[in-house]
Amino acid sequence: MRTYMAKKGLAERRWYVVDASDKVLGRLATRLADLLRGKGKPVFTPQTDTGDFVVVVNAEKVRLTGNKWQAKVYYRHSGYPGGLKEETAEKLRRRRPEQIVRRAVRGMLPKNRLSDRLIQKLKVYAGPAHPHQAQKPEPLAL
Repeated sequence: MRTYMAKKGLAERRWYVVDASDKVLGRLATRLADLLRGKGKPVFTPQTDTGDFVVVVNAEKVRLTGNKWQAKVYYRHSGYPGGLKEETAEKLRRRRPEQIVRRAVRGMLPKNRLSDRLIQKLKVYAGPAHPHQAQKPEPLAL
C-alpha cells in the first residue's frame, strides 16, 4: 500500500467564518490552528499547506480565564538598544484586539516557513463586519 502525499496547490480550500464572542482564547486558537493546517482532512500532509481559510469576527469579545487580562504580558522589540516594549492583554485589547487572536494562533502553528503561509489564511476582525462575503464563508460553530 502506498502513502498518499498531498501536492502543493492541489488542496481544496474552503472558507469558514468563526464568531469569537465569549470563546476562551486558547481553546479557540487550537481549533483555528488545526483548521489552518488542514488536520481534519483525510489528505493532511504535515509539510504541505492543505488547510482552509478562516475569518474570525468579534475578536474584541474573546474571553481570557482567571486574571490573564492583567497578568498576561505581550512583548515586542524594535531592534534597537532599549527597544523592548511590553503590554498587558487588557491594553492590547483596547489598542488592537485582533492581535490577541492572531498571536495566540501563530504560537500554535509549527515554527518553520510553512507557518508564514498558514497565518496568511487567517483573517481577524475586531467587530462583526468582514469584507469576505464574496468567498461565501460557511459559519463554523466551535
